[in-house]
Amino acid sequence: QAQLVESGGGLVQTGGSLRLSCAGSGRAFDSFAMAWFRQAPGKEREYVGAITWGRGRTYYADSVKGRFSISRDNAKNTVYLQMNSLKPEDTAVYYCAAGLTYFGSNWDEYNFWGQGTQVTVSS
Repeated sequence: QAQLVESGGGLVQTGGSLRLSCAGSGRAFDSFAMAWFRQAPGKEREYVGAITWGRGRTYYADSVKGRFSISRDNAKNTVYLQMNSLKPEDTAVYYCAAGLTYFGSNWDEYNFWGQGTQVTVSS
């Protein structure tokens, strides 16, 4: 059964960095777009960005542009979210998702979802 598992979350100070990983298993995800979402307590889920299949073009929400970057290693069936210059407002549970034909901001349009990893940024 295909699964996505996020890791790498934790507690970091303002201005610090973290790299999240999303490892796929049960099938190859190289033909999927991979996206990252996040959800802070009491807030709606927010699209962070995505990387497409093929050439691996990346797209980012304005709130993270210039600070976050998404990459993928198809040989490892893994996608990464490098987060730099972290702010307290980046505190959230971060989720990855895989879309066979979609890489936009609608969570429901994706085909597979991970369980999330907590990121906490202290001020």
